[in-house]
Amino acid sequence: MTSQSVRHSDDITAMIITRERESYDISVPRAVRPGHLVTMVPRGEDSPLNPAPRWVRDGWGVTPADVPGVELKLGALGVLLSSTLLFGFLPLCVVRRAGGLGLDPGRQRRWLSLVSCFAGGVFLATCLLDLLPDYLEGMKQAFNTAGLKSQFPLPEFIMAMGFFLVLVLEQIILAFKDREPAHPSEEDRSLLVDSSIQPREPNGYRHSRSPSSSHQGEEEGGGGGHFHVDFTSRSALRAFVLVFSLSLHSVFEGLAVGLLEDSAEVLEICVALLLHKSIISFSLSLKLVQARLRRPVVAGCVLLFAAMSPLGIGLGLALTETRASPQHLLARSTLEGMATGTFIYITFLEILPHELHSPRDRLPKVGMLLLGFSVVTAVLFIQL
Repeated sequence: MTSQSVRHSDDITAMIITRERESYDISVPRAVRPGHLVTMVPRGEDSPLNPAPRWVRDGWGVTPADVPGVELKLGALGVLLSSTLLFGFLPLCVVRRAGGLGLDPGRQRRWLSLVSCFAGGVFLATCLLDLLPDYLEGMKQAFNTAGLKSQFPLPEFIMAMGFFLVLVLEQIILAFKDREPAHPSEEDRSLLVDSSIQPREPNGYRHSRSPSSSHQGEEEGGGGGHFHVDFTSRSALRAFVLVFSLSLHSVFEGLAVGLLEDSAEVLEICVALLLHKSIISFSLSLKLVQARLRRPVVAGCVLLFAAMSPLGIGLGLALTETRASPQHLLARSTLEGMATGTFIYITFLEILPHELHSPRDRLPKVGMLLLGFSVVTAVLFIQL
């Protein structure tokens, strides 16, 4: 069999497969769209792909093959969005139900800390095994496409710039907040949960109870888990940076899926991406809850993150017939490198120290950390 490219009057191209190495002058029906696979068979002979109708010209029929690439991607878009939202809202429901059942606060904190260690393992594996290799491979391809060669470690330098970008912005914000009065600003009140704002004590702190542990100064010796909340805490800022970096990477992942042409490959990657995004969505929502953000703020962040992969798939569908220039590839890789650098900062300076600083349950925490890392590793292994 040989393949040919044929056109009808308005230059819409279709691919056909012929049984012999001969060329046929045919008129392609308008129902055949770009990317459709069709077969040419003798008149009266059944097509092996027999969802007739057939169109006949000069004794030959043309039957469009069922290659549902666009339909498959649109279905994956909807399923991915629904699953990410479901797992993203799950921590909100669980924490609310746990509080409504009147469970022991110490047990709640211990459970939440262990689950957070699982989330920390998820983010660690995502950083080292997903974001970093994808970025380095994309930068390598962009360099090869553009014909660039450099002895300077530019990909690593771009990641470092993303790392320092978050560090500098965070320190600038904290420097300005240090000059303000100790009481929370209106912005803090609008983001933080009401239960965390309590009357001021003579020592200048506001006391509160929270499921989060050491990051906000938990007093380990206190049986009731009573601790101080510092409203210059960087938890909210780092939470938003985490959402941004994960969302940007999700756009690029969805874009890669949208640009795929093989239906089987699209299905395999979408299944792996579905598992991967569900785990990350749950972990991200859990970290936002720990940052003591209001429920509408957490829900908005989850919605933003959930929409990014479908957005990337949609962009990929729109760009399937356009050829990316070397400049576009370099710009995309640069943005991905900045996002990877910010994610490295959040993972190693916020998430892991936050979970492992407390002396309680050290071995169970390490076990949950390894479990989260192993789950993402297994998903990525299946994807390969």
